[in-house]
Amino acid sequence: MVGALAFLLGASVGSFINVVVDRLPRGRPILVSRSRCDACGSALSPADLVPLLSYLYLRGRCRYCAAPIPLRLPLVEGGTGALFLIFFLREGLTGGALLLSLAAALLLALALIDLEHGLVPDRLVLPGAVLALLISPLWPSLGVARSLGPWEGSLGSALGSVGAGVGALLLFAAVVLLSRGGMGWGDVKLAGLVGLLTGVPGVAVALWLAVVAGGAAALPLLALRRRSRKDPIPFAPFLSAGAVAALLGGDYIVGWYLRLAGGLAL
Repeated sequence: MVGALAFLLGASVGSFINVVVDRLPRGRPILVSRSRCDACGSALSPADLVPLLSYLYLRGRCRYCAAPIPLRLPLVEGGTGALFLIFFLREGLTGGALLLSLAAALLLALALIDLEHGLVPDRLVLPGAVLALLISPLWPSLGVARSLGPWEGSLGSALGSVGAGVGALLLFAAVVLLSRGGMGWGDVKLAGLVGLLTGVPGVAVALWLAVVAGGAAALPLLALRRRSRKDPIPFAPFLSAGAVAALLGGDYIVGWYLRLAGGLAL
């Protein structure tokens, strides 16, 4: 029952993410206007907006003009539902599970906006950073206290999250300055948010995974000349994916690395 409710809640949040991704970069109101078909402009009824089920019932086409509904919509709804399901099954029916799920949803929205529109909006990053900072002493599972070492407790969680956020922000700011535009300032702010959410040493896991995944995606594009070194490649999807991975299993990854390093040292 908990898993089913978590998935349904996540799918509903995923539906809202789709609205944010479509409207926020275009400066359109998010909450006050009705959803419309992009092809014919028809206002959509509540029956057209039921997460996942409406897409399946309508067979992926608009009820009014039969234009294809973007596949991104059900994929985001199902993917967000899966994230909520995983967090609630792992954490139980707790406030921490809800906050972790919402943090992952925010990161997903930022990744999609950067992927589709090439920007990382301050209207999402800055409020998210403020909320993460305020919540960090109350919900250690959001950050550093999920890891090991001297950062246990509310104060340690807050200090570790702040340190991770500032460190990640400064690191990416240095990359922007040294690369002379190879990375945007939106990525710098997002790195700070990732640090606040993942803490220490989770931020190291998140950034390492982001760099490895970003490099793995960029090298084939450069080799096939689909991109040049001067062409921008959205990095928010990789930062967000690394952060979600760290929230899901950063403590396990750190433990695996420490065991591996200890074995190699012997």
